[in-house]
Amino acid sequence: MPSDAAPPASFRGLSEADARARLNTDGYNELPRGSRRTPLRIVLEVLREPMLALLLGGGAIYLVLGDLQDAVILLAFASMSVLITVVQEARTERVLEALRDLTSPRALVIRDGERKRIAGREVVRGDLVVLAEGDRVPADAALIDSHDLRTDESLLTGESIPVRKVARTDDAQAAGLRPGGDDLPVVFSGSLVVSGTAIGEVTAVGALSEIGKIGQSLTTLELEPPR
Repeated sequence: MPSDAAPPASFRGLSEADARARLNTDGYNELPRGSRRTPLRIVLEVLREPMLALLLGGGAIYLVLGDLQDAVILLAFASMSVLITVVQEARTERVLEALRDLTSPRALVIRDGERKRIAGREVVRGDLVVLAEGDRVPADAALIDSHDLRTDESLLTGESIPVRKVARTDDAQAAGLRPGGDDLPVVFSGSLVVSGTAIGEVTAVGALSEIGKIGQSLTTLELEPPR
C-alpha cells in the first residue's frame, strides 16, 4: 500500500476549497442510482409491450371461441416471453449494482501538498490520486508519474492480461484514450492495480468515467420481448 508520507513538492494537488467547489459542481464520484425495479414492476412494464398484448389478446379470443389448443399455445408463448424478459432485466439490474460496488471505497489523494485518505465518492476532477499494488482505481486519470505500473482492465475490456502504463509527456497525450493496450498514460475507474506505483490527475468521475458510461448504456438499454 502507498505511504502517507509527504509527496514531492511539485505534486501539490487541489486545495480543499477547490475540491469542495468541484464536488458541488460535478457531484459525487459514483454511478447514478435510479429507483430499483422489483420483479412485479418489471412484469407490469413487459405487459405493456404491444407484441405481448397481441399474443395475450389472441389467446383470449381463442379461449372465447372454444379453441383450447391454440389458446394454450399462444398463452404459453406469451408467458415464456414474459419470463425471459424479466430474467434479462433482473440480470441488468444486478450488473449495475456490481458496477457500483466496484468503485473504490477509499482513495489516497494529494491536496494542499499533503496525502490524505478520503471516500472514493469524494474524488473530484483535478485530484491527484496515489496508486499502488492492490488499489482499485477510483476514477479515470492521466498519469503524471508512473513506476512499473500494470493494471487489470478486464472489467472494461474483457481482457484478463494486465496492461502496462506509462506517465504522460504532455496534456494532450491522454485525451480521448479508451481502455485496452499497453503503454497508455491513463488509468480507468474500476480497474485494479496489479503492480507498481503511480500518481494520476483525475480527468473524469462518476457517470462521465468509462465505467460510468457502461452503466449509463445499461440503464438506457431496452430489451425487446422474444418473438
